[in-house]
Amino acid sequence: MIVILKKNAEQQQVELFDSWLHNMGLETHMSVGENHTIVGLVGDTSQVDIESIMALDIVETVKRIQEPYKNANRKFHEADTVITLPGGAKIGGGHFLVMAGPCSVETEEQIISVAQAVKAAGAQVLRGGAFKPRTSPYAFQGLHEEGIRLLLKAREATGLPIVTEIMDAQHLPLFEEIDIIQVGARNMQNFELLKQLGKLHKPVLIKRGMANTLQELLMSAEYVMAGGNDQVILCERGIRTFETATRNTMDLSVIPVLHQLSHLPVVVDPSHATGRYQLVAPMALGATACGADGLIIEVHNDPEHALCDGPQSLRPEKFADMMAKVRAIRPYSDHSFTTGQAVLDGGAGNG
Repeated sequence: MIVILKKNAEQQQVELFDSWLHNMGLETHMSVGENHTIVGLVGDTSQVDIESIMALDIVETVKRIQEPYKNANRKFHEADTVITLPGGAKIGGGHFLVMAGPCSVETEEQIISVAQAVKAAGAQVLRGGAFKPRTSPYAFQGLHEEGIRLLLKAREATGLPIVTEIMDAQHLPLFEEIDIIQVGARNMQNFELLKQLGKLHKPVLIKRGMANTLQELLMSAEYVMAGGNDQVILCERGIRTFETATRNTMDLSVIPVLHQLSHLPVVVDPSHATGRYQLVAPMALGATACGADGLIIEVHNDPEHALCDGPQSLRPEKFADMMAKVRAIRPYSDHSFTTGQAVLDGGAGNG
């Protein structure tokens, strides 16, 4: 349920109204806009008398909503959420962010070399896997704690914030210095993990499961936000369908749909969506044109010998070409991009 207050509502009246709702056992989420204050009621609202609320002088209207997610719902939070990372890079609310790097951290030389290359091309965040969920138990599972250490060394060398995937809540102590914690598609509904991430005060990127609806994705975000952490980024990485020409089926329509449903930033992972490096750039451009708030791209300096997902990884020079085309769609004059030369010269340039 949401309650829209009148523009001229006095602060004392608003506070009394908020206290009254809390006494009824409800939690409230207030969003103050230019013309209205929107109060979201979280809890059992089945016994709330709408007529009693409508009778209050400060109330303009009351609406019941059907969606089970409250904190992630745009009806409760009209303005886009903007997340600021260490170093000043932003995502959401018109700020476009590109995350790039290898699927897996392999060696110190590899991760630092790729980090320097993607930064020079304009990426603002380094991605890299230390823990890798793999279908086969015999496949490379990542370097684990050593991979985290190497990611931190790459951050020290380049200044790029880090995004990497967590597999288990028991690993949280290893992620204390990580800038963005990624929840992979297989863990999207690991609710106990999501609850623990809700206790943190750092961004959490949640990838949509390969067979999950958008409402289920938003409910996963709700788990994190219900714990008090409102820094959530939604990620579309393709879903499993009957089509076999690509690794997954990438549905670009989810970008505007998610923007209608939620205020949270939306990024797209065309690498996992397609599974083929030849398709990454076209789908990245399509996602950019559709209004995505960012991209997460796999880049490797030697894809043929990559220990994980080499066929979907761009070489650094291909990534730089893609970034130039992305900037043609989202010009960096809006300060959401840094140019390669500005990065090499040490310029800030982030939105």
